[in-house]
Amino acid sequence: MDGNVEDFAETTTTIDRTQSGSAPIKVDCRHIDVFYDDKQAIHDISLEIEDRSVTAFIGPSGCGKSTFLRCINRMNDTIEAAKVTGEIFMDGANINDPSIDPVLLRSRVGMVFQKPNPFPKSIYDNIGYGPRIHGLASGKAEMDEIVEKSLRKAGLWEEVKDRLQAPGTSLSGGQQQRLCIARAIAVSPEVILMDEPCSALDPIATAKIEELIDELRERYCIVMVTHSMQQAARVSQKTAFFHLGKLIEYGDTEKIFTNPEHGRTQDYITGRFG
Repeated sequence: MDGNVEDFAETTTTIDRTQSGSAPIKVDCRHIDVFYDDKQAIHDISLEIEDRSVTAFIGPSGCGKSTFLRCINRMNDTIEAAKVTGEIFMDGANINDPSIDPVLLRSRVGMVFQKPNPFPKSIYDNIGYGPRIHGLASGKAEMDEIVEKSLRKAGLWEEVKDRLQAPGTSLSGGQQQRLCIARAIAVSPEVILMDEPCSALDPIATAKIEELIDELRERYCIVMVTHSMQQAARVSQKTAFFHLGKLIEYGDTEKIFTNPEHGRTQDYITGRFG
């Protein structure tokens, strides 16, 4: 493994604190505010995200779900007008500390976007790109193993094993999205962020991605923005409801959907607004 990645990992300490009867906390967000120039997009959000589970962010369009998601891998750093304040701890290390290299952080926090975005390269090179730049493979045999393992985890190996040199863009939309998930997995992340990963897919491809998410949560912490409440109910263990840049309610998915504490959550889930 690349020495720099190890150095980054060594700066972290494991958080032993858990919620009562829950999985260990992987990501601990404290008092997060996000500004775009003078406009405040996120207002003082604090929440704890469990390891090896799926956390869904729901809420109407423009409510801050994706903006908050991008705080977890510092993608907002790439937007000149954006300013993020507050602390986000991953395994005890504050990822917003100036000493943390965001490039190394993003090797630990993979991201899958709304629209499948394979690189204009072969299927093989789509998967191999990340491990190559992070020095995770010492030769072709090791790279072959990473590529196969990643494609297997993404449920794509049997469909593409005989055409690994074909362009990633030659795959169907659903296959392309699973390729992007395999690409995220290839650098051995601990957290996978998904920003509406099924919104561009048909129902059959969506069902395959949801099945895959359910399998991946046994190994990864997954945080997913979704516009579909049915999807959140099907695949997540925890749900956060956002409205106008604020976190209105966060808790077990079943409780959020069957017995929410806040009237605004109830109104959104029953379709009275949104």
